[in-house]
Amino acid sequence: MENKTGCDSAAVKMERRRQESMEILYKSTRGGETGVTASQAILKGLAQDGGLFVPDRIPALDVPMETLARMSYQEVAYEVMSRFFTDYTAEELKECIARAYDGKFDTEEIAPLTKAGEIYFLELFHGATIAFKDMALSILPHLLTTAAKKNHVENEIVILTATSGDTGKAAMAGFADVPGTRILVFYPKDGVSPVQEKQMVTQKGENTCVVAIRGNFDDAQTGVKKIFSDKKFAEELAKSGFQFSSANSINIGRLIPQVVYYVYAYAALVRNGEIKNGESVNVTVPTGNFGNILAAFYAKQMGLPIGKLICASNENKVLVDFFRTGIYDRNRPFILTSSPSMDILISSNLERLLYWLAGQSPEKTKACMEGLQKDGRYQIDDAMRERLKDFYGDYADEEETASEIASMYRNTGYVLDTHTAVAASVYEKYRKETGDMTPVILASTASPYKFTRSVLHAIDAEKYDSLGDFEQMDALSEISSTEIPRAIEEIRTAPVRHTAVCDVDQMEQAVKNFLAI
Repeated sequence: MENKTGCDSAAVKMERRRQESMEILYKSTRGGETGVTASQAILKGLAQDGGLFVPDRIPALDVPMETLARMSYQEVAYEVMSRFFTDYTAEELKECIARAYDGKFDTEEIAPLTKAGEIYFLELFHGATIAFKDMALSILPHLLTTAAKKNHVENEIVILTATSGDTGKAAMAGFADVPGTRILVFYPKDGVSPVQEKQMVTQKGENTCVVAIRGNFDDAQTGVKKIFSDKKFAEELAKSGFQFSSANSINIGRLIPQVVYYVYAYAALVRNGEIKNGESVNVTVPTGNFGNILAAFYAKQMGLPIGKLICASNENKVLVDFFRTGIYDRNRPFILTSSPSMDILISSNLERLLYWLAGQSPEKTKACMEGLQKDGRYQIDDAMRERLKDFYGDYADEEETASEIASMYRNTGYVLDTHTAVAASVYEKYRKETGDMTPVILASTASPYKFTRSVLHAIDAEKYDSLGDFEQMDALSEISSTEIPRAIEEIRTAPVRHTAVCDVDQMEQAVKNFLAI
């Protein structure tokens, strides 16, 4: 805006300075890129040096909690995301949010809280694929396509992602038939549940592709990262009119939307009179790739009154050992469990926490990542370990997980999926060990219908084990007094559309086949 003399008015100058002071830019954890806007970081997915994008600072949650407590999920989402994604206009961001959090969720609240026993379960499974990944992957396609327009991208965007079960389906559901995009998902052939696999291989959309790999999730994730970092392949893609982006939790456009539901949950507890404004809560999260609990950590850094961040693992307890010893060591057997989305030995988002633990030192972070790549391990120093005090880590084995499902059902009638049960079991261990009775929000990351066989086996193996997959879902509906989700009903008779299988060293060729280059 200009006045008649062609000079900015004092008011305009003041507003510009205010906006500039609020602007948040992004940088690589490994130091190779700085000064990147939110939309550019979302488009890139991964930094050129292999690092992950982090904000140059964590913005304050400067909206009064009394105000947040009166807001819908969509309104809270805007208040949180607008603090991080500062190069999106209010109109752009509100449109992305409106398109994401709509009738595809089977509850108006989007992320309701249910109290069972002494735990507030934050139900993150009411979206299109009945897993928490829906919360972020419903909005990522809209953030990404908006970012492409903002940055004048003419290439078709190819979403390339690895999944341990949930990300793949949620990403494909989000990106299916979105103009200007294609999506290819790799998953471990024998490392997902039957329902997870059926959801993926029946996915509709002319721009979708699913490929099973002969290997585990870490193999898939490493293969995807290798493709992303292949500059020669990127040049080949560009000549054909394509460019890569990521829907994995390494994309900052997935991480930040997850911060929202912790703010919303706390506001809901205040609104419902369960806690007083300013009262501390603990957060418990079943954790594999570390993105979901990192979002809770970011919420705490914004000023949300979170006390302890309780990190729950299954028998692949590489994170637990890290919290206890300061040593991250992936050199161990890979264990297939009933909570497959947590069957991970390389927790990619931990790199973002490492960066913070290291006082935002890209050198220290890069050294850790190089150690992980070369030797499969690294060790943090005492100063970094001291900054880990916000976290508590423990794990639940298969027997403990099944026991938690059974006891929660017997005592409350509430049915947990296997991942949520891991978290509930670990929370009980934490409470017994510490005596800490602070109210707890526990991230319920998947519907029990996604892991019906394991859930019903835990409740009554003799009664339910002989039933077929869909007979078990009918049984679960009966004992839990809940309706079978649309996501399950849809795959009962859905035809299989994706049958490709490849070895790890054939992943790049699989991409070329999909893109016909």
